Amino acid sequence: MSRETLKTLLHPFASGTIDPPGEDSRVLFLGAEAGFLLPEGFAASLSAVQGFRPLYRQLLSQRIEASPEIEGEDYDVALVLCTKHKGENEANIAAALSRLKVGGLIVVAGGKEDGIQPLRKHLEGFGLDIKHMPKYHGVAFWFTRPKDVSEAVSKFAKSPVRVDGRFNASAGMFSHDRIDDGSELLASRLPTNFTGDAADFGAGWGYLSVELAEKSPNLERLDLYEANYAALEAAKANLAQNCPNAPARFFWHDLAAEPVKDKYDLIVMNPPFHEGHAAEPSLGQAMIKTAASALRGGGRLMLVANRGLPYESVLAVNFKESGETCRNARFKVLWAKK
Repeated sequence: MSRETLKTLLHPFASGTIDPPGEDSRVLFLGAEAGFLLPEGFAASLSAVQGFRPLYRQLLSQRIEASPEIEGEDYDVALVLCTKHKGENEANIAAALSRLKVGGLIVVAGGKEDGIQPLRKHLEGFGLDIKHMPKYHGVAFWFTRPKDVSEAVSKFAKSPVRVDGRFNASAGMFSHDRIDDGSELLASRLPTNFTGDAADFGAGWGYLSVELAEKSPNLERLDLYEANYAALEAAKANLAQNCPNAPARFFWHDLAAEPVKDKYDLIVMNPPFHEGHAAEPSLGQAMIKTAASALRGGGRLMLVANRGLPYESVLAVNFKESGETCRNARFKVLWAKK
């Protein structure tokens, strides 16, 4: 997320177009990111909500009170910082409408790539009186919460999607409406007689963990690590529904920056490789290094990746042995032994 969009969000207050909330007000900040400066006179208490662990940790490092999910209601002001996920933006606006006092102010900002203009026009379709201003290569718009928000909330709130008749996932999660093809390829190669300690790095909503627990029901331990808080909560529910006896534990964790304390005999993963809109293989490379440090001697890593991603050299440096299990037109399954 561009820091420019943070400035766009706060510009209506900084420019004096909107009076900044005083110290007796409560502000809910959805999609909060670090790096902002509150305008002069903005004295309200701020409740920042950020479910993506790396961004959450950045907020804490700047001494900003933050939570991975919304707490409380009857806020006076809601700030919504948009992302590239349309469904996530709409869900955040629905949440803001639901948690705000009648007459409370909602301020939304995003860039062109976040679909900010279609979002504004969609809200205008509900009869809301919306004002807007462009600034810092983005657009901010704002409106007051009417008494009846049932129509907008019902249209924007996102119910979980049922995937493959077995899983629930929601907008904003990786592959929230289908089983990812790469994960499915890796699942077809998971061991069927594994009995040791396993971990799923970047577990998402739990597909690979469920597959591993079903194929190897006698495993000793299954730990899920995931940076998206909502996805991890979905994984808990999906494991409980599909594999209620699995010895699973769940960790909200930034694998690229936070060390893993436990040791494992097997780690499986489908590492993320995008940061914003650009391919960023360093994310997966960092997770491979973390996996190497978290495996016992003789432990194995199994991962799937797009065919063009340069992971083989990182595997060769960090493991005794490594190779390729299989590939198809889009993906490759790689393995490595500690």
